[in-house]
Amino acid sequence: MPPIPTLGQEKNPRGIPKAPFIANVEEYIGGPDGDVEAPLKEFQDAVAKYRYMDGSLTQRRKSLEDKIPDIRKTLQMVEFLKQRRDGKQKAGGEEDDLEDDDEDSKKPLTTTFELNDTLFAEAQLDDTDTVYLWLGANVMLSYEIPEAIALLRSKLDAAETSLKTAIEDLEFTREQLTVMEVNTARMYNWDVKRRRERRSAEEAAAKGTKDKDS
Repeated sequence: MPPIPTLGQEKNPRGIPKAPFIANVEEYIGGPDGDVEAPLKEFQDAVAKYRYMDGSLTQRRKSLEDKIPDIRKTLQMVEFLKQRRDGKQKAGGEEDDLEDDDEDSKKPLTTTFELNDTLFAEAQLDDTDTVYLWLGANVMLSYEIPEAIALLRSKLDAAETSLKTAIEDLEFTREQLTVMEVNTARMYNWDVKRRRERRSAEEAAAKGTKDKDS
C-alpha cells in the first residue's frame, strides 16, 4: 500500500491542506520493519508549516480587530456630519419662530480629535460637503460625504468578512496542527515500542543460546 501523503489532498476554501490522521503507524510506514526517520521528518516539517500559518493568521486577526473599530468610528462620524448638514438644510427651508434654536443650529460644532494615543485637541467643525480620509501609506484623499460613506461601508464590510475568514482559517489550522502533533507522537511512541520489543527479543534469544551452550 502506498504511503498516505503527509498533507492530504483535501483543503479548506482558502487552500489550507487538511492533515490526515494516521490510525495505523505500521501500515503507514510499510510494515513492521519500515523506516520512521523520513516520515517523522515530514511530520515535523508539516508541524512547522502549520505553526507558521498559525502565526500569520493570528497577526492578521489582530490587525483586523484593531482596524475595524477605527473604520466603524470614522463611518459613524461621517454619517453624523451628513445628518447634521441634512438637518440644517431641512430646517433652512422651513419657517421657525424659535430664533434661539436657529442661532444654535448655525453655530459650528465643537469637538475633540485625537492627535495620538494620549493627546487630544479641540476643534470647531463648520458644515461641509467634503471630508478627508486616510487611505494608508501616508495618502489622504478628499471625498464628497456620500462617496466617503459608501467607501467606508465597503471597507467595513470587507474587513469584517476578512476577519471572519481569518478566524475560520485559524481554527482550521490549529486543528490540523494538533492532528500532526498527535501523528508525530504516535509514530515516535510506536518506534520506541518496536525498539524495546526487538531488544527484548534479542536478549531472550541470547539467553536461550547461552542456556543451550551450558
